[in-house]
Amino acid sequence: MDFVLTLHSHLPWVLGHGRWPHGSDWICEAAVDTYLPLVARLRALEDSGRWAPVTLGVTPVLANQLASPRFVQELEDFFDQRLEACREAPESLKLTGDEQLVHLASWWTGHLTWLRGIWDEIDHDLVGAFRKLEERGRIEILSSAATHGFLPLLGREESIRLQLAVGRLEHRRLFGRDPRGCWLPECAYRPAGWWNPAPGILKGAHRPGIESYLAAEGFRYFFVDAHLVEAGNPLGAYSEGSPEGEGGGAGEWAVSRSPYLAYRVTDGEGSGEVAAFVRDPRSSMQVWSREQGYPGDSNYLEFHKIRWPGGLKFWRVTGARVDLGGKHPYDPGQARHVAREHAWHFARVLGDINRGAAGLGVIVAPFDTELFGHWWFEGVDFLGDLYEALPGIPEVHPTTAGGYLDMYPARAAIHLAEGSWGKDGDFSMWLNHETAWTWERLWTLEDRFWDLAPGALDRPELHPILAQAARELLLAQSSDWQFMISTGAVPDYAEKRLHQHVEDTWTLLVGLSPEASPEQVKTATGAAAAMGERDHAFPTVLEGVARALGRTL
Repeated sequence: MDFVLTLHSHLPWVLGHGRWPHGSDWICEAAVDTYLPLVARLRALEDSGRWAPVTLGVTPVLANQLASPRFVQELEDFFDQRLEACREAPESLKLTGDEQLVHLASWWTGHLTWLRGIWDEIDHDLVGAFRKLEERGRIEILSSAATHGFLPLLGREESIRLQLAVGRLEHRRLFGRDPRGCWLPECAYRPAGWWNPAPGILKGAHRPGIESYLAAEGFRYFFVDAHLVEAGNPLGAYSEGSPEGEGGGAGEWAVSRSPYLAYRVTDGEGSGEVAAFVRDPRSSMQVWSREQGYPGDSNYLEFHKIRWPGGLKFWRVTGARVDLGGKHPYDPGQARHVAREHAWHFARVLGDINRGAAGLGVIVAPFDTELFGHWWFEGVDFLGDLYEALPGIPEVHPTTAGGYLDMYPARAAIHLAEGSWGKDGDFSMWLNHETAWTWERLWTLEDRFWDLAPGALDRPELHPILAQAARELLLAQSSDWQFMISTGAVPDYAEKRLHQHVEDTWTLLVGLSPEASPEQVKTATGAAAAMGERDHAFPTVLEGVARALGRTL
């Protein structure tokens, strides 16, 4: 049986929007905690001759940030700040009576110095490091929608096409090849039919299924959660539910609805066909579940207890119900030992799944990349240890998603249900009573943008305004804003960012109007240039607008 580990890497655009806590520090933390350790571990596995294929999604908005000179400088400053905190910590800890933590400051110094060495080795180019791994056949890199826009809820078909077109164009620009697979933002899928976003919000427009937009951009496959296939209860990336119930096994799934197949998905209208991989409930729960998942082990580094100033972490989980004040000191050696044990356990779980599924098909385990290293500090080591353990389970064969389809093209056709990998398996994490206003603003903005875009595309003098307006529209469409509002995680920041990008788009649209005066065009041109200094993503965005309109530049 084949095994496809898929990691989905994404952060919204934060460069040019401050540092702490949700500006550039956000992406710097992800780079130091996750991306650099992942590069280091993948390279080490390659050097040891270990076959360790990873299907790695990198959203275009994240890749654009990692490739930005501004990010390079921000990460240099971040390293300086953290290493200074390590130098300051011993004396400060002694003054507060925390001598038992002093050795951890030294440990952090060694860890951060090692990571900075990796950063220097790859010439401060994370995108290039991932690209070289793919060129050597070690990983397969997925693309996604440009800014992780929630595709089923976008108001205009042109917006869906723009998100995917820019995603594909930017992937080719940055990684040097066309992507075969697409990570649907939030694994959100909508079949062909009448588009009525939610009860009480009736739009009455008939639309193709999401697979049609993917096929039109040349994508070969995507990923869905299990309940879209099984039509049961959602697993939920952010919940504890499982479609197989307590103690359920692979054998309980109907063969025609098995999560261990890649399916052909078509809207039945001849608009294209792509393959869908299904997230495996059992293996995913080993990591995601708060009760059963590995990251909650008492020996692992506690994410939530942080020493200020400096941002260093010195404590371990200790226990699920232990108050932050009762956390015990972290033991890196013990945590490393436990990660290795968990990796071997996970390998055995995959072997059990293989036996339950009679050794047929593919086990797909997709996760947010940032879970490993950032949220679960030992997670990258766990992944490396997993590939060290898998040769001991010879019936499980690791491969990439594209590699699997090359060997076993999807043959079973299926009509998927609507849904996502959100808390309740539907769209409610992104469209609810707290976020409905965001969609009303976005839908109105989309209508105006796409009414003006065709005319602006015919006027080269308006192209700088049109390009920046498209950037701001794409940034406003990021699914992160609704998610942060719904979860209560810094909703004020999310609302501020969405308002900012929406209002900036409206400002630029004034200059695109056929009735705009020369002075208004000049003002909009200046505003576009200023916004471009802050939001300098997607050099191919104008080509994406043309593609979304069925035209060429």
